[in-house]
Amino acid sequence: MPRILHLGLGNFHRAHQAWHTTRAGGWQITGVVMGNRALFDSLRRQGGAYHLGIRGAQGLHVERIAVHDRLLLARDEPQAVIAAIADPEVDIVTLTITEKGYCLGPDGRLDLANPSIAADLNNTPRSAIGMLTHGLSRRNTPITVVSCDNVSGNGHKLRAAVKEFSRAAGLSLTADIHFPDTMVDRITPATTDAIRAEIEAASGLTERAPVMTEAFSEWIIEDDFAGPRPAWETAGVEIVPDVAPYEMRKLRLLNAAHSFLAYAGLLAGHRYVHEAMADPALRASVERLWDEAQATLPEAVLSTTPAYRAALVERFAVTEMRHELAQIACDGSLKLHERVLPLIAGLDDAPQARQAIAAWIAFVLRRRDTGEALRDPNADRIANLVEDNPSTRALCQALSGLIGLPKASSDWFDKLASEVVRLRG
Repeated sequence: MPRILHLGLGNFHRAHQAWHTTRAGGWQITGVVMGNRALFDSLRRQGGAYHLGIRGAQGLHVERIAVHDRLLLARDEPQAVIAAIADPEVDIVTLTITEKGYCLGPDGRLDLANPSIAADLNNTPRSAIGMLTHGLSRRNTPITVVSCDNVSGNGHKLRAAVKEFSRAAGLSLTADIHFPDTMVDRITPATTDAIRAEIEAASGLTERAPVMTEAFSEWIIEDDFAGPRPAWETAGVEIVPDVAPYEMRKLRLLNAAHSFLAYAGLLAGHRYVHEAMADPALRASVERLWDEAQATLPEAVLSTTPAYRAALVERFAVTEMRHELAQIACDGSLKLHERVLPLIAGLDDAPQARQAIAAWIAFVLRRRDTGEALRDPNADRIANLVEDNPSTRALCQALSGLIGLPKASSDWFDKLASEVVRLRG
């Protein structure tokens, strides 16, 4: 049976790509858990199968997903992962490794100084980029590598990262390798005890690794494949010539609003997305953010934007999803670059986008004040910048540089600092 290998076997993949592939039929997936041994052990005990709870207007529907017939734990067996990528039985590699897994610098290129990449160049590779490149270097048959994340231009950036790593590692890539751009969307909260109990009650079975998601799901893939692929178009996936307009719409509307709500919502004392969206002040701010975002979108998706915004309001308001703001707040130094900075770059002034950055900076300072860990790959650099820049304005300028903010005026940073002070109370 045709085979996909997936790097990053977390909740989103199991709610999204695995679900669409199951519906398309005819393919199996080798699932690679990067480092979560508890998840690996749970799935292995269940033969790779799990229950997916789908929350819609009609209530909760539970499906059993049994498309992962092989499992690997990258942390313990990186060479097995590399061998599996090189196996000619695999026609497609998909990845859900989040922004930080790409190890990109602010310029969007592979950061060779990143500790994971630097370690991979001197030892057995353990990062997704390192293992992927080593596996691809051993192939002589065509393969398609599909990124499934919120990185803008993900296919092009992944291709560049793989090529940069191969040059640095002295590897040769001779196979026909395609890296289509993609856009993915399905709200998938972290699994809690309450979610686990609800899915077990609905399925009637003890479940070690359940996933909860929403009824809405979107997957758009550039039509650029090296060989066979599932009939994804029969399972709700759109195969299109150009993903970019859809990707921009999603990043600048859904993802930008999520990031803003995460930081401003947590600062306001909220825990879940639906709570933050029900806050009149935050809801008004989200609408202003969407106005700014809409002004930067390409013509190809402008006619769909009002309906898309209305759908987002409905999705954000679903109380039962219990989508935690703290989950969305992770990795802000990477996410804001993709989600919010394009608004600032594309408009003469974007005060609401500036407020989103201010909310992140105020959130960073709140974490410093409370002693809570900042879940961000740049946490150490951020801590050093906070320490080295005691004035709010200087810190705003330093952190804006970290996330790759385009050149801004002195007045712009004055406004940013003033907003941070206001948000901190």
